[in-house]
Amino acid sequence: MDLRPIPRDPHAFQQPLTGEDLQNIARRAFGEAAHVAAAVELGGGMYNTTYRITLDGVGEPVILRVAPAPVRQFASEHELMRNEYASVPYLATLGDLMPRVLFADWSQEIAGRDWMVQSHLSGVPAPERLGDYARGLWPGFFAQIGEITARVHAVRGPHFGPVAGPGHDTWSAAVVASLTAIADDVSRLGLDAADLRKVADIAGDHRDVLDEITEPCLLTGDLWTVNTMLDRHSPEPLITGVLDLDRTLFGDPDADWTIRMATAKQDERTAFWDTYGPRSHSPAATWRSLVYEARHLGAIRLERHRMHNTDGVRDTYPLVAAVLAELT
Repeated sequence: MDLRPIPRDPHAFQQPLTGEDLQNIARRAFGEAAHVAAAVELGGGMYNTTYRITLDGVGEPVILRVAPAPVRQFASEHELMRNEYASVPYLATLGDLMPRVLFADWSQEIAGRDWMVQSHLSGVPAPERLGDYARGLWPGFFAQIGEITARVHAVRGPHFGPVAGPGHDTWSAAVVASLTAIADDVSRLGLDAADLRKVADIAGDHRDVLDEITEPCLLTGDLWTVNTMLDRHSPEPLITGVLDLDRTLFGDPDADWTIRMATAKQDERTAFWDTYGPRSHSPAATWRSLVYEARHLGAIRLERHRMHNTDGVRDTYPLVAAVLAELT
């Protein structure tokens, strides 16, 4: 086996698999005769460990994604891979932009972790390709993200909260539960979570504003440039794939990470709104967006801690404080 792992610190969050584990996974997914010719660990993501697997006698490679060990997962990020798997039927609206799930195993008998084998999407990760184009062509790329996001947001679900659950009858219950879970994770790390708990309390005190959202729309969770693939040869940016939508949930479209990123700067990304459509700027919608921003910042705090980015963790506190100043 030609095994090419990414060199990592022994204490890094993402941990590789052994060659034996990879071979055992191939046999379970494709039969006892399967043999891994090459396994190349892919970068770009910061949560799952991902490999491009080439099997003897099989023309197309496949993608193996391996979840972190259960003990390494935050409660607010519980079983994200299982959440993505549950989302597949709801994401059917994206058609062949999504990889196909070929095999999934939650038994944790191999390596003590969940794993999933998916089809290999053609193209190049957008962060590697977009910069090759003149910036005058970038608006078309963001317009495509807007159209894709609109398709996802048009899907309705049976409850509020993560697709795989736990589900809630109201949007306010889902928001408060998410903020509380993030705050609990922050506290367990020995960090100050008082600011996030205050946001959760405010959200609980204003449930009526949150519960103006009565339809549980499907949210991508974290779709943006890093989750897209571009055609290698197209003369202008052309999205050929969307991947790693493991943080999907049902709720208010304005709470989606994609909406946050689309509003972050007034640059080429404003073309997103040409295809997505206009947002509401009512006082209630503006207030809800502040709550969502605090939730995003809490998740960012956790991710930065996971990546050992001490300065980045510290930087989240004045940002949450600014949100609280507007909320109160």
